[in-house]
Amino acid sequence: MKVATDTGPVVRRATGADVDDAGALTAEAYVADGLLRDEDDYTAELRDARRRVREAVLLVAVVPRGGVERGGAPDGDVVVGTVTLAPYGTSYAEVAEPGELEVRMLAVAAEARGRGVAEALMAAALRHAVAEGARRVVLSTIEAMRAARRLYERLGFVPAPARDWAHEHVHVQVLTWTPPDAPGALVEAATWPPLRTVVTSDGWRVGLSGGLTRRANSALPLTRPADVGAAVDEVERLYAEAGQASVVRVGPTTGGAAVEQALLARGYVVASGADVLVRDLDAPWPVDPRAAADIRVAAHPDDAWLGAWLGVKSAGADVPTARAILEGSSAVYLTALDHGRPVGAVRAAFAEDWVGLSCLVVAPEARRRGLARTLTLRAVDVARAHGARRAFLQVEPHNTAAARLYGRLGFAPADRYAYLERALDA
Repeated sequence: MKVATDTGPVVRRATGADVDDAGALTAEAYVADGLLRDEDDYTAELRDARRRVREAVLLVAVVPRGGVERGGAPDGDVVVGTVTLAPYGTSYAEVAEPGELEVRMLAVAAEARGRGVAEALMAAALRHAVAEGARRVVLSTIEAMRAARRLYERLGFVPAPARDWAHEHVHVQVLTWTPPDAPGALVEAATWPPLRTVVTSDGWRVGLSGGLTRRANSALPLTRPADVGAAVDEVERLYAEAGQASVVRVGPTTGGAAVEQALLARGYVVASGADVLVRDLDAPWPVDPRAAADIRVAAHPDDAWLGAWLGVKSAGADVPTARAILEGSSAVYLTALDHGRPVGAVRAAFAEDWVGLSCLVVAPEARRRGLARTLTLRAVDVARAHGARRAFLQVEPHNTAAARLYGRLGFAPADRYAYLERALDA
């Protein structure tokens, strides 16, 4: 089959319709690479993806069936890659220690190789590990898997020789990846401060900004109160008084499972979420050509910058409110101009030694020219000159194009959160 993956694959948890294809693909890939023979017992285990779904986490990379030439009708998705994630103590974990997540059985269809499928699967695996609060990710590999080794090293995996092992006279090497430090909710909030913040009796911070952006209109559960219900009651009262829906940020570092379960039991729903990606600004950057662009840097969001951002992200938003939220912290504003017309924007805001990159937009007619990469790199240059040592940004988990861009620029997942929301009249 011929796979067209120009827009990149979508990575998600396997569904029932994916399972058999994922198992067949995994076995075929290992046999094609000469790592196994078709009659080996382990080949049969690779085919058994149904067991992996029951006892581990099975991720698949898919592309639309219309992007695959195989003589069939174009409908549904085609599996072009897969990977299995095994927490410590589960049946598929071979070398994982307590608190670790083990990556196993990474495979990509031969026709889809060289298109970033393995990279997308591994990036999703690391984001999943962070979301689950894993302290480390671990995997086993052998010398013959050279392409995979190069990918692992690029993603930040390092050898753990004391944990190497042997199987049928084959030396198996263990690599580990440790999540970087996250900025934390308070640093993130400092780069996007609400117009008004109320601290509850339990130490939760409730942001109130007229409903413009959830980042400026959500509660941060920074403590673990003895009575979670009473803490949520106070949050809901404050939002009701403001005439707004109740929104609470939850994740491994904000509230955790106890708060999330309490909110879901009250009828809250997941409204949106984000992966927090970070990067050390002093580390070497990849050599990346920058798009030819006229980029203007300003200390305040002028009308051109606001028009570029709001035109893509929040058309119809109240401009004075947006300007007030943006100017609540120290920041610089970069605008990409095409013959004097704004076609892209990004914001770099400062807190402690961090820079928070946000508001990255490119007008539809200016896309596929490298402007998003150029704006990000130029914002990093400005931030470094400003004294920032580390950068973070937030990207929605389903935004595969942005995740791919940031991953190739060296940003790594450090945290994940979701906004749980309950309507005012619920």
